[in-house]
Amino acid sequence: MRITLSMAALALVLAAPTASQVRILQTSPDPVNPLAGPNVPDLLSSKTAPTNLTRLQDPDEPQYGDEVYRPYSGQAGKDVVWVPTPDSLVRAMLETAGVTRNDYVVDLGAGDGRIAIAAGRDFGARAHGIEYNPKMVALARRNAQRAGVADRVTFAQADIFKSDFSEATVVTMYLLPSLNLRLRETILKMRPGTRVVSHAFDMGDWEPDQTIRTDDASGYMWIVPAQVAGRWAFEIGNERFATELGQTFQKLSVPRGGPLRAGEVRGTIVRLTRANGQVIEGEVRGDTIIGRGWTASRIASN
Repeated sequence: MRITLSMAALALVLAAPTASQVRILQTSPDPVNPLAGPNVPDLLSSKTAPTNLTRLQDPDEPQYGDEVYRPYSGQAGKDVVWVPTPDSLVRAMLETAGVTRNDYVVDLGAGDGRIAIAAGRDFGARAHGIEYNPKMVALARRNAQRAGVADRVTFAQADIFKSDFSEATVVTMYLLPSLNLRLRETILKMRPGTRVVSHAFDMGDWEPDQTIRTDDASGYMWIVPAQVAGRWAFEIGNERFATELGQTFQKLSVPRGGPLRAGEVRGTIVRLTRANGQVIEGEVRGDTIIGRGWTASRIASN
């Protein structure tokens, strides 16, 4: 979120402070900042520089944190501002992803730990949160202790773009669209069937497998698809043929006028429509697809 003020508006803020307003924190030569404002004079130093702005906490707004650390909704972070995901959407995200005690949930940008803690407390999963702000990490750990899940819910102070979360079976996040896109290539290399849920923001032209809506907010879920692009040799009953499968995320393309009409892949499950209208399903196992009464073997990769 970028906040910009005209000089007239800034003068009003400085002249008439209220309980909830924009205030100058510090001048900074770095314009790459989610709360970077315009070039304005610093009244204390008489220098002009890009100015960091933030909003004072309104006493009527919800209070977060504990007696040690109290973050507020909208405070600046490394790449984003922190806004907590509503509890109703936290549950909806985890339910849509089908989280169970057999899952390992990794929350990217974990904040106060609410998503990872809910995964452990309400769904019995192991969970791990990655958060850059060390004060948030300490708060999340205290919250996990209070929730009684510290034995299976952990937190690390780290950069999500430098962290290995490849073992996760479920990935959760509330990041900006540009950050989702930066993570997309890494996510697509994860184990097929990994579920990915995002509060509010999508992944560009990778269409979600499901949209999540609650009274408070919305989100999306994707299932990492198996990579099946290439030339395949099919055996369906007594029929044998070879054809190309192209792939864009979970959608498959086939040669026009060939033995197949359309296709898609959801995790490791491939669903194909034959030229005669018959729909067949099979499971991808490396370079083999095994279905009921049919198989296919990859004979060349794209």
